[in-house]
Amino acid sequence: AVHEGQVVSAQELTVLLQPLLTQNSRNLVLFLQDRLSIDDFTYFSESYGNKNPFQNEILRSSPSSLVLPAVNCKATRYLVSDLQESGDWNLMNLTNLNISQLEVNASNPNLLVVQLQPLSSDLKEISTLEAIAENDKIIGRVTMELQERGIHFSVIYTALRPSRISRRTDVVAGVRRQLMATEEEDSLSYPPLNVTTGNYTCILFYASNFSLKANRSVLIDLTNATFLTQNVDISASECSDSNTTLSLKYTNPVNGISSLEIRFLMTNKFYAASARKWFTLDSVEIVQDGEKFAKFNVSGISAPAEYSFHCQLVGTSNLYPARLVPSNEAKDWDVFISELQIQGFNIINNQFSYASDCTGFFTSGIWMGLVTSIILLWILTYGIHMIMQLTTNSRFDDPKGPALSVPQTE
Repeated sequence: AVHEGQVVSAQELTVLLQPLLTQNSRNLVLFLQDRLSIDDFTYFSESYGNKNPFQNEILRSSPSSLVLPAVNCKATRYLVSDLQESGDWNLMNLTNLNISQLEVNASNPNLLVVQLQPLSSDLKEISTLEAIAENDKIIGRVTMELQERGIHFSVIYTALRPSRISRRTDVVAGVRRQLMATEEEDSLSYPPLNVTTGNYTCILFYASNFSLKANRSVLIDLTNATFLTQNVDISASECSDSNTTLSLKYTNPVNGISSLEIRFLMTNKFYAASARKWFTLDSVEIVQDGEKFAKFNVSGISAPAEYSFHCQLVGTSNLYPARLVPSNEAKDWDVFISELQIQGFNIINNQFSYASDCTGFFTSGIWMGLVTSIILLWILTYGIHMIMQLTTNSRFDDPKGPALSVPQTE
C-alpha cells in the first residue's frame, strides 16, 4: 500500500522488485522513457476524448501488477545498473526496435532495455500526445512478439524524471528557500560528462536538455544518451593546452540516422588587452552518417581560462543569449541546449570551476527598472520645482480705502 504523496525511495523500490529477481523465469523488459508522471494517464485520456494514447491492455491482462505513483528520480536513474548488480543478467539494449531479429535465450535471465522515443521538448500537448501514443505502440509490439514466442516475462514501464510537478501550496511551502538556508542538490541533476586523458579530466560537459531537430522536423533528444545511460562514444575527443575538441558520437539516435557526431571546438588564447588567457567555444560541427557536414559559428561563449562557462539557453534561435549561427548545410538543423555548462581547460579535482555566465549583470529587467525610476524621479523633481516657484501677493485691497492699482510692470 502506497499512501498519498509518498515518493518511493531506492531502497523501497529494491524491496518491491525483489519478487522479479527471485522467480524462476527471470526475463525482464524495461521500457524507459525520458519523462512521465502518473497524472499523464488520466490527463491525456480525458482531455482529448477518443484520442487515448494508452491502448495496451498489458496491465489488465497481467496476473499481477504494481503501480507506483511516484518514484525517486535517483532510483530510476540507476535502475539498470542496480538490476545488473542484483544478478547475472544478459543485458540487451533495443534501440532500433527491430524485435523480430532479437535472439532471447529463455534458459538464462535476460534484461531487455527498450529506449522509448523522447517526448517533445517544445511543451506542445498535441505532439506529446502523439509521442506517448507511438511509445504505447512500441510497448505493444515488443510484448506481443515475446508472447508469441512463448517467453514468460515481466515488464517495467518508467521514466527518468517526472513530466508534471506538484503545485499544491503545502508542497511549495515546504520546499521554499529560507533566509541563510543551504542550497540543496537538485533531485533531478546528474553528473556531467567527463573526458579524461590518463588520470586527469580535461573536458566537463553538462546540460539539462540537449536536443536537435533534423530537417526542421525530426526531433533528436540526446540528453539521456549523453548523461544518463552514457550511450555515447567520446573516444575521438582531443585535449591540449591550446585546443580542445569534445566529440560525441551516437549510433542510431533515431530512425533514419545510423550515426551522428557532434563536435565542440574550443581554443585557449592569451589576450594582451586583459593580460590573461581566455577560452572560447569557436564552433559546433554536426556530422550525419559520416557524410553530411554542418557547421555553426558560435557567438557569446567565452570565459577566463580558469573558469567554466554557463548559460541557461544556447541554440540556433535569435532569442537565446548564446547563439549558434548556422553556415552551409547547418540551416537544416535546429539546436536547443538548456542549462549548458562546459569547461575544456584547467579542470581541478574533476569539478567545474567558477562559472562565467552568459547573462550580464545589467539584465533587461534591471534596465527597465532603472529607466522607470529615472522618469518618475524627473517628474517628482519637476513638480517640486514648479511648487517652489509659486508666490503669494505682497499687497491686498483695503475695503475702506481706494482700490489697489498694480502696474503691469509688477
